[in-house]
Amino acid sequence: MSSELRLKKLRGSGGYVMATVTDEQQMKGNLGGPDLFLAPIGRLDPEKITKHFCNTCEKEFEGPPKIEFENPNEEVAENLILAERGQYICNSCNASIAEYRDFKKEDEAGEVGSAKPLEPQVQSAPQSEITPQQVVQPTTVTQESVTKPGPATSVTSIEGKIVFDENANKIGTAKQVGIDSTQSMVLVITKEDGTEGSVPWSNIKKIGEVVLLGNPQEDTQPGKCSNCGFGNKEGSKFCEECGTKI
Repeated sequence: MSSELRLKKLRGSGGYVMATVTDEQQMKGNLGGPDLFLAPIGRLDPEKITKHFCNTCEKEFEGPPKIEFENPNEEVAENLILAERGQYICNSCNASIAEYRDFKKEDEAGEVGSAKPLEPQVQSAPQSEITPQQVVQPTTVTQESVTKPGPATSVTSIEGKIVFDENANKIGTAKQVGIDSTQSMVLVITKEDGTEGSVPWSNIKKIGEVVLLGNPQEDTQPGKCSNCGFGNKEGSKFCEECGTKI
């Protein structure tokens, strides 16, 4: 595959950057539409970024934004670790332009198991100046891209697995783990018609020989009111708090 650098617009939830990226990075940033997104690519070399635009300032600036990151090493699924998360920040107003996450397998030879809900992020001091020895490295490291937030090369056991919905209907083939434009963790799939789509990570029930999706409503607490969230006794027909039929 060509490694020629090309200047591209990479979008984030709070703006965009103009950066030179490789063909491989472009593929990671393409989530199935015409736009390229910054979050799936991860942390870019600031020298590769020529401009950035902030939606809050409504202005384009020369040069790269600030890049701050941390290494939580948080388990988000069985044998899947959140190794690094960071964000691109406007130099002028400190608004977030984009966020990213980098995942790795704890046991490269093992399978990725049941997904776990992402814990709320805890604010901590930024680590803008971390030495290479402190950065958690993924399995495959290239000069152009040090971190890989969920590409198939870092979660190899997912790629190519058949994806079934909760009714055992085949809906496609798993391609990679990524982050969508809203910064949520998703499984990117190739649908039966050849097009690409994504499945929210919270909808994944089990990852084994195949990827099995589940109905999020299956995890609803028995007796929990869908209207106000009150925890009623199991078997209740109406909510004791608001009267809504359960």
